[in-house]
Amino acid sequence: MRSRLVATLAVAAVLTACTGGGGGTAQSTSAKPDDSAAVAYMGKVCSAASAFVDAPKTPPGLAGDDPAKLKADMARYMGQMADAFTKSATALREVGPSPVGAGDSEVAAMATTFTDIAAAFADAKTKIEAADAGDPTGGLQAAGDAIAKMDEFVVPLRELDATPELKGAAEKAESCQKLRRVGRSEQPSPSAAAPTT
Repeated sequence: MRSRLVATLAVAAVLTACTGGGGGTAQSTSAKPDDSAAVAYMGKVCSAASAFVDAPKTPPGLAGDDPAKLKADMARYMGQMADAFTKSATALREVGPSPVGAGDSEVAAMATTFTDIAAAFADAKTKIEAADAGDPTGGLQAAGDAIAKMDEFVVPLRELDATPELKGAAEKAESCQKLRRVGRSEQPSPSAAAPTT
């Protein structure tokens, strides 16, 4: 299913971007040994952003002959995603001031993007719940739109990654490394790319 691939790729992209992924050398981007404030800050940012990691990554399948169950499963998934992104957005707003120039505005942009994504999932949940249970595709367009919106959260993460001090700090922060390991373990297999919609 296309939405499964989009969700998996989006989560993997976010986790990689948040941790300075890519596997290149860190010669000019590594945090200075005495820059523990930036490392601690990025540790808080990665911990805050990771709140959505525990949410289900794969939307429920659309196969089956019980439209009411399919609708309920998809609405539950949309609600779980809305809650997870809201939790991350709230935690990002509580990270505190950045010791590095652009960090505050970049983390604020991340929080805003996460809030927007949470709103899209909450809206999709409402539309799915309001759809006719006898219509197997009722509300699914809203669900697809919400899942596709996850592509947007890569933009502020790229900006954060473009700040050398923060990128270097993310490479040293333990919570960022944990996110990176999760991101690598969630890379989709080639078989996941086959759309079934």
